[in-house]
Amino acid sequence: MTDFPAPGSTSSAPPPPAPAPPVRAQPPLPAQTPVGDTTPRQQRVAPSNATQDDLARAQRILKIISDSYSTKMVGQERLRTSLLIALIAGGHILLESVPGLAKTTAASTLADTVEASFKRIQCTPDLLPSDITGSQIYDAATGTFRTVLGPVHANFVLLDEINRSSAKTQSAMLEAMQERQTTIGGEVHALPRPFLVIATQNPIEQEGTYELPEAQMDRFLLKEIVEYPSPAEEFEILNRIDSGVLNPDSHVPGAISLEDVQELQAIASRVYIDPAIRNYIVQLAYVTRNPAPYIGEERARLIKYGASPRASIAFLQASRAMALLSGRTHVLPEDIRVLRHLVLRHRVLLTFEADAEGVRSEEIIDQIFASVPTP
Repeated sequence: MTDFPAPGSTSSAPPPPAPAPPVRAQPPLPAQTPVGDTTPRQQRVAPSNATQDDLARAQRILKIISDSYSTKMVGQERLRTSLLIALIAGGHILLESVPGLAKTTAASTLADTVEASFKRIQCTPDLLPSDITGSQIYDAATGTFRTVLGPVHANFVLLDEINRSSAKTQSAMLEAMQERQTTIGGEVHALPRPFLVIATQNPIEQEGTYELPEAQMDRFLLKEIVEYPSPAEEFEILNRIDSGVLNPDSHVPGAISLEDVQELQAIASRVYIDPAIRNYIVQLAYVTRNPAPYIGEERARLIKYGASPRASIAFLQASRAMALLSGRTHVLPEDIRVLRHLVLRHRVLLTFEADAEGVRSEEIIDQIFASVPTP
């Protein structure tokens, strides 16, 4: 028989537990939905995938590039990987760091390694668009105009401190970077293949600079933050200075041809990406644009704009290059995770509040990736 407390007495039994707060359910992520392809699945032609022979040729070319690159560059392994990904994927890369961290040396060394034409453009506020693309000059002897191509007509173009050039000059690079051509006096001039733009910008000394517009930032496949070398690496730099390896007149002998680079790019385009990983990329891009249900209102309010479809394309291209660098003919979800900051740090734009609170885009990107299930 159960004893109940008498009226007015105090029970020693603990009070019933408070109900748990309701758990907010996340809305389902978009599923893979092919659009526009009405061809029956059994009639679709599967693309030819990279073979083991292709992989062996790619590894041979990559080893030659890496070995030649390392003869002049000390450390900066992450920078080397980023440059190789951009080269293999056929995209452009934006490097950001304080002065003196070998951004220019890395670009020129890569160009020397590949036996490619290399041009360096020092951006200043008085730089004109024609100084980059070229112009027409009147020839008094013939009474006609002749076209003089600008320094952008090279395989490797280094735009040093791109944020110091005016917006008009920056826009002159948009056609070159996206369309791989320039227009001078109404004539279209194709750029050489391969074509790689390596732009640098300085996060300090912002007086007299012009912030890159979102449209141009989006044209860069990757954005890398170059960090200081370790003490051991800096010690080795001093040794190489004494040995003469880092003298400006010292050049790395050309190791591979442009045809080798084009073959490398062709092999990378055949690296297999499973539909589940493609859907993973689409889901990540979707969450950057609709973040509140997945990372919470508090963090979502710090995102000004999400990533454009160019981010998905960048993941597609860069992940294939990453797989090739890792010695695989297929992409893994880990490749996407490794590339997350490189692809999204300049595409997921944060608000002024985020800057005031010291929140970096990398933190938001990590939360977005944590909210999307890995296939």
